[in-house]
Amino acid sequence: MGRVVADLTPLRRHRSFRRLWLGQLVSSMGSQLTVVAVSFQAYRLTHSTLIVGLVSVAQLVPLLVGSQIGGTLADARDRRRVMISCQILAACSSGGLLANALLPRPTLWPLFACTAVSAALQAVDQPSRRAALPMLVPPEDLTAAVALQTILLQVALVVGPALAGLLIATAGLGLVYGIDAGSFAAALVAVLLLPRLVPTGGGTPAGLRSLAEGFRYVRSQRLLSASFLIDIDAMVFGMPRAVFPALGTGLFGGGAGVVGLLYAAPGAGALVGSLLTGWVSRIRHQGRAVVISVVAWGAAITVFGVVPILGVGLALLALAGAADVVSAVFRQAILQHTAPDHMQGRMSGVFFGVVAGGPRLGDAETGAAAALGGPQFAVWSGGVACLVGVGLLVWRIPELWKTISGPDPLDEVLRHEAVAEAATELDGIEPI
Repeated sequence: MGRVVADLTPLRRHRSFRRLWLGQLVSSMGSQLTVVAVSFQAYRLTHSTLIVGLVSVAQLVPLLVGSQIGGTLADARDRRRVMISCQILAACSSGGLLANALLPRPTLWPLFACTAVSAALQAVDQPSRRAALPMLVPPEDLTAAVALQTILLQVALVVGPALAGLLIATAGLGLVYGIDAGSFAAALVAVLLLPRLVPTGGGTPAGLRSLAEGFRYVRSQRLLSASFLIDIDAMVFGMPRAVFPALGTGLFGGGAGVVGLLYAAPGAGALVGSLLTGWVSRIRHQGRAVVISVVAWGAAITVFGVVPILGVGLALLALAGAADVVSAVFRQAILQHTAPDHMQGRMSGVFFGVVAGGPRLGDAETGAAAALGGPQFAVWSGGVACLVGVGLLVWRIPELWKTISGPDPLDEVLRHEAVAEAATELDGIEPI
């Protein structure tokens, strides 16, 4: 089982990583509670699905801008201090939602304002959090650590919304927002107990020059840029969630329950896929693994677009979700194996911008395609376009298929003693 089930070695071996992981698990669960609570409250206040959608759209620009600012800050300053500041401010943002929910007559604008601020803070925080990872675990454990962070996210995405529905129904919105605000305390304590995480050489001064340097670096690294482009291809053309309501109530002849199953299936598949990542640390052709994963994603989405049977459709969506999470693990591993420490923050900022922006662009593409040819056409044509895009990327950037990007076992043997000594120094803080 150890060759299949997720490798827990980084959690057992590296105390600082364990603290960061546990704190982020708690805060991620709290954040998912708020995602559901905000949508529910927006609909209850307005009875408009358009407003619910606009609350999400309003977060896109803060996410994209914040990810680039966060990337430059992560390469300029102590990454630990950046994370501390973000946790404190994020707790205040959730506190604003709590205060609004407790008013006799809650208003709509805080839902837009507070969620936009939270999105920006998350985007600033993530590059420092991702860039800290190679400083907390040695190279041989890095891919396994990335997989564990992916498991964390998937658990939060599955458990958080289910728990939110129960809490809203039994205790109200105020408690949900309060739990989210309190969850940042766990993340804050975890970060406070980390050592200083100063970039190599003391950091690169933040600013437009630093940002431009980061984009030049992306263009110069063909494998890294291809890993970003292939995810954009998968999400823009192969993300079908915008037509789930139409498919659930039309093609599959169900109601809200069926629509919910369609939304939940990719997440369930991703959770199972993330739990079965014990093998990923042994893969050195990581770009090739990304290509295979995205092909599996595109093929599953294409077939889903022509299958009228609900059970088969849910299985295909779950398969697509599992393939997507494997792709995500290897794409982040490519970034952290190839980018030098002084670039980790900015590259993580680009990574987060791609991950945050791609699905939203995919919603727009799917909606436009559905308007032209119907929901099923939008799904299968997007899946085919995704597969064609993968072929073009491998043709134009062959490094995506050929380059070896994982750690060399021989190099790891030579560096093991130095790495172990550095990791021991970073973990030299008393346990909680």
